[in-house]
Amino acid sequence: MTTTLPDETLLRDDTACLRAAARFVREHDSAALLPHLLPGLGGPDLRTLAEHCRFAHAGLLLFPPDSDGLRAQLVDCGLAVDTPSHPSVVVRDRLARRHRRDPAELDVRILRPPVDGHDGERRAVEVFALTVPPHSDLEPLAAYERVRRHEAHLAFEVEHPEPLALRGLCAILGRHGARPDGGGYNPHEDGTVLYFTLPADAACDYRRLELYAPGDHRDTLAAHLDHSDLDHRPRDDARQPAETLLHLFTGAWTTQALATFARLGLPDVMDTRTAHRTEDLARPTGTHPRSLATLLRYLAMLGAVVEQQEGFRLTELGALLRADTPGSMRPLALMYAGPFYRSFGALDHAVRTGQPAFDHLFGENHFDHFARDPELAALFDRSMAASSRMFQPLPTHPVITAAAQASQAAQASRAATVVDIAGGNGELLGRILTAHPRLRGVLLERPHAVQAARRLLDATGCGSRCDYRAGDFADVPTGGDVYILSRVLHDWDDDRCREILRHCVRAMPAHADLLVVERLLPVDGSPSLATAWDLHMLCNVGGRERRADHYARLLADAGLQLVGRRPLPLDAHVLHARKAGAPAATARRS
Repeated sequence: MTTTLPDETLLRDDTACLRAAARFVREHDSAALLPHLLPGLGGPDLRTLAEHCRFAHAGLLLFPPDSDGLRAQLVDCGLAVDTPSHPSVVVRDRLARRHRRDPAELDVRILRPPVDGHDGERRAVEVFALTVPPHSDLEPLAAYERVRRHEAHLAFEVEHPEPLALRGLCAILGRHGARPDGGGYNPHEDGTVLYFTLPADAACDYRRLELYAPGDHRDTLAAHLDHSDLDHRPRDDARQPAETLLHLFTGAWTTQALATFARLGLPDVMDTRTAHRTEDLARPTGTHPRSLATLLRYLAMLGAVVEQQEGFRLTELGALLRADTPGSMRPLALMYAGPFYRSFGALDHAVRTGQPAFDHLFGENHFDHFARDPELAALFDRSMAASSRMFQPLPTHPVITAAAQASQAAQASRAATVVDIAGGNGELLGRILTAHPRLRGVLLERPHAVQAARRLLDATGCGSRCDYRAGDFADVPTGGDVYILSRVLHDWDDDRCREILRHCVRAMPAHADLLVVERLLPVDGSPSLATAWDLHMLCNVGGRERRADHYARLLADAGLQLVGRRPLPLDAHVLHARKAGAPAATARRS
């Protein structure tokens, strides 16, 4: 294709565009910007996007004559000139397709000089630089792109980009008029880019939005690109109610298919880069080839594998079911397809009586049932640890970092202590102690769980800084600086929660902080994992998920005051509470 050169009066000045982009980045923040880009966005969708996405940069494509010319433009706009650059694969390939050029001819570099936003948050201007020497045959391309501004965009970085969460964010953008518009994976920075065209009534000069997800998310990208290809075709995605119900009825099949996939060890013999023939997978897993193919085709529909001409390839989602992968979710698959699956068959009992279906089916509560079966108890503890990605931000919580800083102070007479109440196998406490070598820990758990926690913390090198207490909630250790209840209160009714919290209050010194990790029910009924887990609690445990204001009342009843909350991955939150009337946090003793 020959690129048509537009009238020179239409050409935009690169430096002026760069200066405008830097000014835009300084003046806008995520929460205020999103409704301008997606008119009508509000309520739970706005909150979800604002919690999971951070306005990161404004991007534009420049055409300097050489490196000195680019440097002069950056200086003229008050931007750093020593910003490192690397190849931009995505923009290079888009330009090559648009102008039918050989990608090897287009050396597009990417650099991100930092810009401080008005809210103090560090952002950037993302500069794509294609060197166009004077009188080069690339000049028509540059002139065309300056006018069309195809690569100008606003980018939001996805924090904690879980595959399902990433797809959910894409769905929200689609509901509010953003259309998929390509993307790519850049191996030079190990990041995945999903582009969208903004709706025509967006109150902004930028027409494109980018979701940037750190890491390799090419399976999500493939689905996004499929939508990009289909977006300009007339189509009717609306299902008839009967068809929708049929899809919903197969939820049980999904649970068992994923568990079977994990139980047979298929993820462990598959590869995310290479496809395998069914016959080659059947041999090491001891399965029937034709039956295995049926299972794999169903799993391909779920996104756990991809069917290719050569066979089946594992996806990043399916890789989470490997036994040895960090953060493996295999234990959850086995637990939800095992005892909890059986108890959901008696859900009607729980709905009729208000009593757990698990107790009705097995004749005892799940804590006692698991405690009597060492293998089942170990699986339960591993399944709890499988959701540990929700813990990732906790070591940097201000309460934890303040305790660590107090321990490091020259006048500190002792190390601050973190008490993890019902801390399971020690996964969370281990993360905190690893991040802060001056902190000490105390873990309170049932006797069989204490042994598992001791092994894990010894393996992480933190065991020497941790004490272990076998006991119940009445045995909460005294004298700690930070107390943690992680996914504990949702197991119990309100009266028992008040009792647990009062045990904490009796043990906590006046200066101590309490962190409560739970999923919070949305106040507006918007979709949330908390809503699903609320049903799970009803069926299997006898507890419940709650709204933030409900937890605030329970805390107040026990003599505690809710002073803050922060979102965590997997739709969780951490609530921060202190004793009512306690001194300010700055008065923490060292």
